[in-house]
Amino acid sequence: MNETSFIEETLSSEQVFDGRLLKVFADQVRLPNGRESVREIIRHPGAVVIIALLDNGKLLFERQFRYPLRRVFLEMPAGKIDAGEHVLDTARRELREETGYKASLWRHLGGMHPAIGYADERIEIFWAQGLSYVGAELDHDEILDVSELTIADALLAVRDGEITDAKTITALLWAEKTLSGAWPLPL
Repeated sequence: MNETSFIEETLSSEQVFDGRLLKVFADQVRLPNGRESVREIIRHPGAVVIIALLDNGKLLFERQFRYPLRRVFLEMPAGKIDAGEHVLDTARRELREETGYKASLWRHLGGMHPAIGYADERIEIFWAQGLSYVGAELDHDEILDVSELTIADALLAVRDGEITDAKTITALLWAEKTLSGAWPLPL
């Protein structure tokens, strides 16, 4: 089967929720077999995650409370893309606001989709190095703790269930491949 054999046709789309961050739609679709179904979709503006490599070889991480799951998570610096903002500007802003660091070298590595079954969110993955501390500027609703981990310790934290955040796990895969030389940094 070719890819067009899987395409669903949108028959109608109704916005059922309009929030500050998320918009939810209920779409009526025609399946490739001719039947109809409903797809509930969360529209998200997109985000970035930053692999921030310190001169000591460790990576920057944050611990913060995530309300939907009512627990503290260990994750890499990340944040939402503001309307009209270039993704690199988002990455620079989020690294500075959340960790207090700026970077002299930035590379866009790629993207990932954390929830393809119900959301259109895309998270852009950035590499940052040549870090210097200039002071954090947290948003009024952010409370977090910045820490450093080696790639080996971070991967053990994934294995042990301490890191379960999808964007962080994806970025760690990229970091491990880059640091091992298997995936060179793009120019």
